[in-house]
Amino acid sequence: MKVSFISLGLIGAIFLSIICNRSVQAEVIPDGTLNTIVTGSNSYTITGGTVVDKNLFHSFSQFSIPSNGSVTFSYSGNIQNIFSRVTGNSVSYIDGSINANANLFLLNPAGIIFSKNASLNISGSFIATTANSIKFADGTEFSAVSPQTNTLLTMSVPIGLQMGNHPSPIQVQGTGHSLDTNNSFAPLIRNPSSTKLQVQSGKTLALVGGNINLNGATLITETGQIALGSLGGAGLVSLVPTTQGYKLEYEQGQSFADIQLTQKSLLDVSGFNSGAVQLQGRNINFTDGSLIFSKNYGNLPSGDIHLQASEAIAIIGTTPDAKIRSWIRSEALGTGTSANISIITPFLTLQEGSAINTVTFGSANSGNIQIKAADIEVSGFSPLNPTGVTSIATSTYGKGTAGNLLIDGNNLLVSEGASLSSVTFGRGSSGQVIVRNQNTTVMGENPSGLYSSISLTSFATGNTQDLIIDTGKLQILNGGSIGSSVFFQGNAGNVQINAREAIAISGSSSNNNSNINSSAVRLSPQLRQLFVLPDILTANAGNVSINTPKLTLTDNGTVSVTSQGTGNAGNLHINADQIQLKNQALIQAQTESGNGGDINLQVGSLLLMRDRSKITATAGGTGNGGNININAPIIVGLEDSDIIANAVRGRGGNIQIITQGIIGLEYRPQLTPENDITASSQFGVNGTVQVNNVGVDPNSGLVELPANVSDPSQQIASGCADTNGSSFVATGRGGVPQNPTQEVRSDRTWSDTRDISAFHTPKPAQTQIPKSPETLVQATGVYRRNDGTIELVANKSSIPLPTQLTCKAVPQ
Repeated sequence: MKVSFISLGLIGAIFLSIICNRSVQAEVIPDGTLNTIVTGSNSYTITGGTVVDKNLFHSFSQFSIPSNGSVTFSYSGNIQNIFSRVTGNSVSYIDGSINANANLFLLNPAGIIFSKNASLNISGSFIATTANSIKFADGTEFSAVSPQTNTLLTMSVPIGLQMGNHPSPIQVQGTGHSLDTNNSFAPLIRNPSSTKLQVQSGKTLALVGGNINLNGATLITETGQIALGSLGGAGLVSLVPTTQGYKLEYEQGQSFADIQLTQKSLLDVSGFNSGAVQLQGRNINFTDGSLIFSKNYGNLPSGDIHLQASEAIAIIGTTPDAKIRSWIRSEALGTGTSANISIITPFLTLQEGSAINTVTFGSANSGNIQIKAADIEVSGFSPLNPTGVTSIATSTYGKGTAGNLLIDGNNLLVSEGASLSSVTFGRGSSGQVIVRNQNTTVMGENPSGLYSSISLTSFATGNTQDLIIDTGKLQILNGGSIGSSVFFQGNAGNVQINAREAIAISGSSSNNNSNINSSAVRLSPQLRQLFVLPDILTANAGNVSINTPKLTLTDNGTVSVTSQGTGNAGNLHINADQIQLKNQALIQAQTESGNGGDINLQVGSLLLMRDRSKITATAGGTGNGGNININAPIIVGLEDSDIIANAVRGRGGNIQIITQGIIGLEYRPQLTPENDITASSQFGVNGTVQVNNVGVDPNSGLVELPANVSDPSQQIASGCADTNGSSFVATGRGGVPQNPTQEVRSDRTWSDTRDISAFHTPKPAQTQIPKSPETLVQATGVYRRNDGTIELVANKSSIPLPTQLTCKAVPQ
């Protein structure tokens, strides 16, 4: 996601060039409509005007202040608001000071420029706007475009700024801020800026117009509110009274224009109970070390920092010395929390070492960061300082808890060494990191070997909380990492990944395999010195839980729970329909001297391991190997892939596998170049391996055959000598079908229950040819048997013929 600043910068340059080349005479001239009186030539004093209740109204045809000049509003009585308008269609060019003892509204639809020498000496809030008019509750307006039609104003409280169709821009120029820092782990140092627009503590400084361009500008209101509103068309910007002055609200469907902060521009609301910042526009861009800064010295919570853009927000780069990032940063030094940061935009881009951070250095908690954006890109590092990676993070250096980091949207890309994290450098715990979106990608590293990550981290005694990612597709590539890591005594939090479609973990970088992890890791001596850590690691790793239809690990891709110290490795649970490990992929629960964690794999259809891939729960030292439980219908292990639960001096872990079929893998007491299942201990007691095959029962659903089997050879009839006209007809079961379009079919299954016992005869079967039947002869006589029955006989019968019967022989 690349963001172009050409259009906005070009517009600003053209606007500034026009103004500077017009030979503008710095003058303050009344227009004669409201009894405004101006005296002086370089330092102007303004009196008169129209007073209504506690409001004072002034009207000018021109309002420009020369370099080192000034304008002072002078009046008597109790005035709360001064409303000044410019009606002469000329831009207000302010290069001197404005002095007033009330809230001041400067209204000029033609445009306003604050140059490098501009300053404010105002007891109240200051609102500079290029709106057409200011609206009041009774419907009246204080208009700069139709001054002659104004009715007398009666209300004391303004309700909004009425923008025209094409609001003119507002520019603020300066020499840039003077912030400094001793190192990456210390608060920013607030040095006075040589050029600035500043109002009194607790008041509002607001700029509301078309495009708003801050070039080296410094805007300050300690414990107050800074509001920038950039409008692209007509609409009402509501003025909502607050204890800090006014809050801006916008109409639904309002069109917006662009806000740009360049050349070390600064919006600073730091102070004892720091203030709030509100930016609303179409595109909001921070470059060249420009930033929003809130440092809270007090005991009350800071005001919120809120940015909303209708198209995009981009935060890019650092100052030329790379000390100060383009930044949105809040700090807490007292007992009051640092500011919450909220961002709403379709596109959010952070590049080249920029950052969004909330930090606490004391007992207060740091603020939360909440981002709602359809597409988020966090990428890269400062070209001037490769260790200055682009980041979004909450952190604590004291007893307070780091804030939560909440990401909602569609697509998230973290690349080139950038990070999303919550970190503790003290006794306080980290916050939670929660991502909810459609697609998440974490990939690559920067030239210093720092890999891209979404993480929870503890460098001290504080624990880390939970990391939760709820996404559609998750990709971790080329050394990227998602996990929870601890480096001293604080325990690692749990990592929960839910991917509705798939998870792919693939590849490695120079210092890291792509991975999901919860780990307690021993840092190198150089890094321990950098973070002031002793050579002690007692922390426990947390648990990792993964739920997805398909988990694919390739090319050293890893899922692990690990402890390299005396603590225990956490447990690892994966629930997936398919798990595939290829080319040295690894699912691991490992500890150096504590107990190895357990691995539990619940697989719906297939677990496939290829090309030296491993599933391992091992322990070094006196620790016991972890247990491995796998439930998968089919398990395939090929090309030297292993399932291992080994130990050194402790007991080997137990491996239990429930499957319908296991291919390639075999139990062996020790590892071999084959596909092994082992649970051994080098100097201790071996673990156990239990494989339960739960395939289909061969006796299930079968019908017992009859004991007497018929000889089929005895059931075959001889063929007819003459087959002419022979036919075979199957008449079916009779009856009618269930409906007229259905064929007649039998509902009964075919069953043959004939006696086929003769099939087991030891003699070979022989065809039995039946004898031809005797030829029938017509009867020629009658024979009377002894029992009195009569039988018909023929001359050729084998029965001897008796004396032929006559009627005399028949009993009467």
